[in-house]
Amino acid sequence: MKVSALVTISALSLGCHAVDAIAGEKHYGPGVTDTEIKIGQTVPYSGPASAFSSYGRVMTGYFQMLNEAGGINGRKVILISLDNAYSPPKAIEQTRKLVDDDGVLAEVGTVGTVPNVAVQKYLNQNKVPQVFISAGGRRFNDPQNFPWTVPFYPPFEMEGATFGKFILNRMPNAKIAVLYQNDDYGKDYLTGLKSGLGGGSAAKIVAEASYELSYPTVDSEVLKLKASGADTLIYFATPKFAAQAIKKANEINWKPVQILASPVNSIQGVLTPAGLDNVQGAYTTQFAKQASDPAWAEDQEVKDYIAFMKKWAPNDSPYDFVALSGYINAQAIAKGLQRCGDNLTRENLLAQATSFNKDRVDMLLPGIELTNSKENHAPYRALRMAVFEKTSWKLLDE
Repeated sequence: MKVSALVTISALSLGCHAVDAIAGEKHYGPGVTDTEIKIGQTVPYSGPASAFSSYGRVMTGYFQMLNEAGGINGRKVILISLDNAYSPPKAIEQTRKLVDDDGVLAEVGTVGTVPNVAVQKYLNQNKVPQVFISAGGRRFNDPQNFPWTVPFYPPFEMEGATFGKFILNRMPNAKIAVLYQNDDYGKDYLTGLKSGLGGGSAAKIVAEASYELSYPTVDSEVLKLKASGADTLIYFATPKFAAQAIKKANEINWKPVQILASPVNSIQGVLTPAGLDNVQGAYTTQFAKQASDPAWAEDQEVKDYIAFMKKWAPNDSPYDFVALSGYINAQAIAKGLQRCGDNLTRENLLAQATSFNKDRVDMLLPGIELTNSKENHAPYRALRMAVFEKTSWKLLDE
């Protein structure tokens, strides 16, 4: 089955979920007409987190594919994707442009904790949906204070706690060192890790080292962590710094057990630049099928995904986790829009984006489903552990 044909069928089947619109009536918010839906996002196409840029290219390609297949409920989707440079001032400037100048219905799939923090208050004050953003910080799942924000990435604290429990099971006497980004992103991961380890375990965090996005390198932080005598090193970093740290640990002949937060487990964006030999036996979490894993070679969703990437994002690799995350994210955004039917208001888009119930999209692992509500906006409830072997991540049985 061709990808375009698959999407057409998907759009038709999802159209029947549209709710809250009276038959024959149309209700439109900003950016919506009978023929188009205008949405926007910001992505770090430049700056210290530019390894995340494939998110934007893949999401843009996904909506171009949908449009070729007829759009969503007969409307073309215009996705305006701007560069936030992973910089708060730039993110604010670009988001204001999307809302004030371009008149988008919503900001969707914006990438990065720092940019999303910067614009969260502005979007909520103006009641503009900030939906299915690619960030998993605790502050993004706070319906009481930020009702217009809906995260899509698995919660960082949940992932950190998953690592803690994994260490207790596999390495109960581990001496742990943590490299983390000194912002909400890194701190939420660290909080989750400590929660997962609990207070009475033999496994202990013996050293922590934080860094700022403005740092040129994290070499000194890695040296400090090695000096602690730790035998396990956890990276709560962004791609550039994770790759630097992995390389530095190898250069100083430090061979700890390595655990990588999912945003830095990209084979193309992090592991290859760091050297695949330097990450053999490393662990991470996963929620998606990996196109590089031979176990999925005959899986139809994987075949469709690889075909999509070849046509719609030819300069990005289907084996890159960042690209795959963008593909999954775009499907969720499309589901939310499709369910709106002809009631394409900001209020209804928020309602549809917070009422997923055991939903799945292509490329999610078996057992991973999307469920959220008005009281709990975060859609992920579980993750799988994986180990890096030779050239790919292999799922563990846990």
